[in-house]
Amino acid sequence: MDHAGDAIIRIGPALVVVMIVLAGVAVLVNVAASSGNARDTAVAVVRAVVQLTALAAILAVVIRHLWASVLFLALMAVVAAWTSASRIATRRPTAAATLRCLLPVALPSGVIVAAVVATGVVPAAGIAIIPTAGIMFGNAMVATSLAGRHAHDELRTRRGEVEAALSLGFTQYAARIDVVRPAAATALIPGIDQTRSVGLVTIPGAFVGMVLGGASTTAAAIMQLFVLVALLAVCAIAVLATTEMVSRGLL
Repeated sequence: MDHAGDAIIRIGPALVVVMIVLAGVAVLVNVAASSGNARDTAVAVVRAVVQLTALAAILAVVIRHLWASVLFLALMAVVAAWTSASRIATRRPTAAATLRCLLPVALPSGVIVAAVVATGVVPAAGIAIIPTAGIMFGNAMVATSLAGRHAHDELRTRRGEVEAALSLGFTQYAARIDVVRPAAATALIPGIDQTRSVGLVTIPGAFVGMVLGGASTTAAAIMQLFVLVALLAVCAIAVLATTEMVSRGLL
C-alpha cells in the first residue's frame, strides 16, 4: 500500500465491511423514510463499484495517449448528458434530448479545458486533462439536472400563470421564462456555497490529493481555487443554457 493511500484510508477487510454497512444504512433509511430512492441508492452503489473498477483499468491505458484520453472524455460527456436528460425527462430520454443536454453539460467544460490546455495552465496530457474535465462534466451535469428538474416542477406548479400569459398573446418563451429562471437558478446554490465555505467547512479532495501527492499546501490551494472558480463559470453557463432550452420547450 502506498504512503498517500495509507494516510487517507486503510484499505483492507475492515474497509469493505464499513462500506457495506454504510450502503445498507443508506438504503434502509430511504426505505424507512419512504423516499422512493431506496432502489436507486442500491443500484447507485453497485454501479459505482463496477464503474470505478472499470475506470481504474481503463485509465491505466488511456492516459498514456492524448487521442485515447480525448475519446474517453467524449464518452464521459455523452454519459453525463444522458444522465441529465434522464433526470429532466418524465420518461426515458430520447437521443435528441441527450444531444441537447450536451450543450449545457459538455460545451462549457470542453471550451474551458481546451483554453487552459492551450494556455499551458493544464498540461496536454491525459493524466491532467481527464480529471480536470471530469470534475467539470460532473458539476455541469448536476447543475443541468437540478436546473431542469426545478424548472419543470415550477412550470407544473404555476401552470395557470403560463396558460394565462399564452392566452394574452405571449409567446411560449415569454410566458415561461419568468417562471423558469428563478427556479433554475437555485441549481447554482450548492456551488456558490461550496466556494464560500471552502477551507472553513470543507477541505476539497483536489487539495488533499495534491498535498498527499507531495505538492506544497500553497500549490494545492491555488489549484483548488482554479477548480472552484472554473466550476462557478461552468455551472453558470450550464444553468443559463438549461433555462433557455426549457423556456423554449427544447428540454
